Parts: sequence; C-alpha cells; structure tokens
Amino acid sequence: MDMVIPISEVLLAALIHASLQVQLGTLLLLYHASLGKHIKKRTKTIVSSYIAGIGALVFLSIAAICFIFDRYFGKALYPEEIIIVVGMLVAIAIIVWGLYYKRGKSTELWLPRTVARFIDKRAKETNSNTEAFSLGVLTSLAEMPFTLVLFIVAANSILRLQDLWQIVAVTIYTIIAIMPPVILRLAVRRGKTITDIQRWRVNHKMFMRVISGVGFLMLGFFLFAFEVLV
Repeated sequence: MDMVIPISEVLLAALIHASLQVQLGTLLLLYHASLGKHIKKRTKTIVSSYIAGIGALVFLSIAAICFIFDRYFGKALYPEEIIIVVGMLVAIAIIVWGLYYKRGKSTELWLPRTVARFIDKRAKETNSNTEAFSLGVLTSLAEMPFTLVLFIVAANSILRLQDLWQIVAVTIYTIIAIMPPVILRLAVRRGKTITDIQRWRVNHKMFMRVISGVGFLMLGFFLFAFEVLV
C-alpha cells in the first residue's frame, strides 16, 4: 500500500497531461506543413524529433522539481502545502471547462494570439530535426500553465518512492504524456489524413474539455483524501 497511492497519483497526473491539446494541435500543424515540402521519410524523422522534444522537457521538468523539493525542502510537501496544490487543481479544472477551448466550431485553444501565431510560424518553417525538437520543447513550455501543477503533484508523489522506482515513475509519466502525438503519428502511418484527425478533434471537443476538467478535479479530491485527511 505504501507504493499504491504515489503510483496512482503519478498515473492520474500523467493521464490528465495526455488529455491536454496544445502538443497535439501543434503536431497537426507540423504535419500539415511538413507533408507538403518533405518526402515521407524526412517527415517521419521530423515528427520523431518533435515528440522527443516534448518528452525531454516533461522528463527534465519533473526531475528538476524532484531535485528542488529534495534539495531545499528535504522531503515531499506537507499537508498544508498539499491544500494549496488542491486549490490550484480545482481552479484549473474550472478554467479548463470555461476557457481552455475558444468558442466556435474549431479546436482553437486558450493560447494568446501572439503565442499561437509564433507556434504556427515555427511549425511552418521547421525543416530539420533540431528545429522540430525545439518546437516540441516550445510546445511543452506553452502548456506549462496547466501542466506545472501536474509536475508538482507527480514530483511530490515520486519522492515517496524508493530510488529505482523514482526513475521508473518519471519515465512512465513521460511515456503517458507523449502518447497522444505517438498515437497520432501511428494513425497517419496507417492512412488517416490530417483532415480526418482534425474532424475527430472538432467533433469530440466537448468530451475532451469535460474529461480534462474532471481529471484535474479528481486529482484534487484524491490528494485531499489521501494526503491531507489520512
């Protein structure tokens, strides 16, 4: 039981991370631009580098927060600090329900217009693995207002595990977080078009909004029940 709760928290946080849409939307922009100017093999390597950039920032972000907690606090968060994290999760759940997707029949997200234009421009101009990797890092940074609290929850839970399991937990979180773009890549390889995938995202926008918001709320209740009340 000592490992069940921390691992469950890490898994739930990772699943919520995977439900967010900036990295997936950016990959669709990258595919749209890349397929028109690169041979298919080149496109595959660019997409792989983009996904690697996302994974690298996710892994390093959680590892860095674990280091900060351990180095400067000497342990995981206290129950009083967990209450603050719970409040952040509840607030983000409300924001996701109301503001994460912009109104209209599209999948336009909450990003400020200048940031969205910059990402769109970078996706169109990406023609090397290095640029694709940087785009993955940039996309993860743009999503940070929503993912930072998930990283904090995951790091706090990971510090309660044994050393080997800490590495395993960070790796599992990273793999789950990058699964949506990996699945999208596999779908494209199996013949799905960018139009098909975008249409699916538009048709299921409300479902993804509800799932993401409920996920943040569930994680908050989970933390409160097992980290504060127990």
